[in-house]
Amino acid sequence: MAAEAHTEQHTRATPDNWMFPPEEGWTWDQVKELDVPFDWELVDGKIVVRGVGSWWHDRVRNELYFHLRSAQQPPFGTDTERWTQFDDNNIPRPDIVVYDKTGVDVRTMDCTPGACVVLAVEVVSPRSRGMDRFLKPALYAGAGIAHYWRVERGENDAPEVHEFRRDEDTGVFVPRTDRPVHTGKLSAEVPFPVTFDLRSLLDV
Repeated sequence: MAAEAHTEQHTRATPDNWMFPPEEGWTWDQVKELDVPFDWELVDGKIVVRGVGSWWHDRVRNELYFHLRSAQQPPFGTDTERWTQFDDNNIPRPDIVVYDKTGVDVRTMDCTPGACVVLAVEVVSPRSRGMDRFLKPALYAGAGIAHYWRVERGENDAPEVHEFRRDEDTGVFVPRTDRPVHTGKLSAEVPFPVTFDLRSLLDV
């Protein structure tokens, strides 16, 4: 009887049990209907609470998304805070993703397939430093994402973009060799050409 109760407890995540994943971790089918008063993502089968973003974080994310969305070329699409599924236990929500739409109707899917993503972007906040600098890059590189941008808050609040590419031999992200950190102006060629003044992200 106790075993049956335990099995039933982990049929799906609820507001009462989400912090107690089963031994094998939560799966997307078990968590996708979870109704809780905070944003979250699924990492290694655990529900990870996403902190409330500051004005700086949200402004930089939104404006960077606008610039990427405006510059994108076929076959790419750009989304912000979109569920991105790497496997059944890992469905993070990057601040921004650029993905290849070829052969995929993302409008009918709960999640963007991780195999389609070519660029993941995270805007660092005080509560997400460890995730965005270490855990998320390892997760994204392990999923085969080719490019990663980490946006840091620089001097006088100016955004700085740290650009990484996935090294095929090691399977980890390495800095862009010629200009690993963009300050003042961002000028990138992949996944498509985009150039703009980083300080403009904070214009109000």
